[in-house]
Amino acid sequence: MNSSQPPLILAIDDEPEVLQQLADVLGKAGYQCRCCATAEEALELARAVNPDLVLSDISLGGESGLVLCEQIREDPALHHVPVMFLSGAQIPDIIRRSHAAGGTYYLRKPFDPDVLVELIDKALWMPHLVENRAAGRHVPAG
Repeated sequence: MNSSQPPLILAIDDEPEVLQQLADVLGKAGYQCRCCATAEEALELARAVNPDLVLSDISLGGESGLVLCEQIREDPALHHVPVMFLSGAQIPDIIRRSHAAGGTYYLRKPFDPDVLVELIDKALWMPHLVENRAAGRHVPAG
């Protein structure tokens, strides 16, 4: 993550109103936000812009956010990018399935903007903790 620029969040949802709401919330929280409506477009854009975090719906107009997450995990250039799910999907066992696909967090729609930002902050911090631990570096608390 480039520390001179705000983190870039890639938001994927097939509902334009949700994308607008996400762009507003993320912008107010100091993040850059790029939006798209399909999994195919999202994967292409992710490869082009290398986001700091992907925020995806589970149901993307017939496509699956879970499959998108698996594709991101399999891509050597993107496998480190945290993927968070934001969904209203009433699918049995969806939280377990989202974690099995490689998702970091799952938040139900309608969402609380403060909770969303808090989870994004945590998800952005976690890869750096893991990286630093693997390299044997101490990470100061707080």
